[in-house]
Amino acid sequence: MASSAPVAGSCTDVAVVILNWNGRDFLRRFLPSVLAYSEGATIFVADNASTDDSVALVQREFPTVRVLERAHNLGFCRGYNAAFDDVRWEGPGLAHPARSRTQSERGQDWTDTFGFRYYVLLNSDVEVTPGWLAPQRELLEANPRVAACQPKIRQYSPDAVQRQQFEYAGAGGGYLDLLGYPFCRGRLFDTLETDQGQYDDPRPVAWATGACLLVRAEAWHALGGLESTFFAHMEEIDLCWRLQNAGWQVWYHGGCTVFHVGGGTLPKSNPRKTYLNFRNGLALVYKNTHATELLWVLPSRLVLDWVAALRLLLQGNTADFRAILRAHWHFGRQLPYWRQQRQRQPEKLRSQERTGVYLGSLVWAYFGRSQRKFSELPPDLISR
Repeated sequence: MASSAPVAGSCTDVAVVILNWNGRDFLRRFLPSVLAYSEGATIFVADNASTDDSVALVQREFPTVRVLERAHNLGFCRGYNAAFDDVRWEGPGLAHPARSRTQSERGQDWTDTFGFRYYVLLNSDVEVTPGWLAPQRELLEANPRVAACQPKIRQYSPDAVQRQQFEYAGAGGGYLDLLGYPFCRGRLFDTLETDQGQYDDPRPVAWATGACLLVRAEAWHALGGLESTFFAHMEEIDLCWRLQNAGWQVWYHGGCTVFHVGGGTLPKSNPRKTYLNFRNGLALVYKNTHATELLWVLPSRLVLDWVAALRLLLQGNTADFRAILRAHWHFGRQLPYWRQQRQRQPEKLRSQERTGVYLGSLVWAYFGRSQRKFSELPPDLISR
């Protein structure tokens, strides 16, 4: 049987899903660029029970966009999981799931299993540019072991100088240190670099940002999508870590660029965000770290979390201090669940076996050695 895969350069096998919650203004501002530059991809807006007129706006002003509506706000993780469960059975030339054939009969006809070969998780506050999608798709097409990819992420701003800066959520590709703290090429903690072409090279990384994440449908469904208990924050890092543990690769493509507003749903300083970051950070490490490393990594993280909490308390920030306490309390209460999730994927790679791991402490490098740029980290301590 002839394959129904699209020709090279076409993105008709890609489903771009924008998760929305009361993002009417972002949709009006950024959907035109998505529609203009997505090269044949099918665009969906998955609405998380918005109370504004987001859905009416999309249906009225962007009739080619397909809307998936939810009765309740499922959050980022469950929202995307539900959306791609729906999208799985849609798409060009899809055979109905009841139509059963053997693997040999199917051959390379990917549409008998998934409506789309690739999914894109795209934040509603992202402006895409010409050529943002096809080169990433081509990278995955040429490399069957690559499961996910992100473009270069820069700041969205009317100011030309600020638009040259990398954006916090993803920048030039995601990395982890030995304790599981995330950072990026172009962004260490809150220090952002200016894009001068220094991170244009495509390369494998530890994680790709959920603000604009291209993922292979096969890998997504094999791993069960995002960790639903996370609700939001660090969910893409968990997914990419699980992908590496399962034998896949994650890449960054510096030849593609998008602009991200950032903080479009939650402000940067917010106790809810603090809670999610600290709770999910512990769960992330517990779920995915190799057993011999977990014995010292988890206690180290707990101690450093307490240092951060006490620092916030001394600064008079009692709301974020209490958020960290709640994060630790709930992580402990949910430990049986996290243990079950850890056991679902028994194979765990050591740090030096994973790509994109700084085999040292980013906290010490940044605060102790004043290393503020990715290029200042010793390259021989970064796993490849």
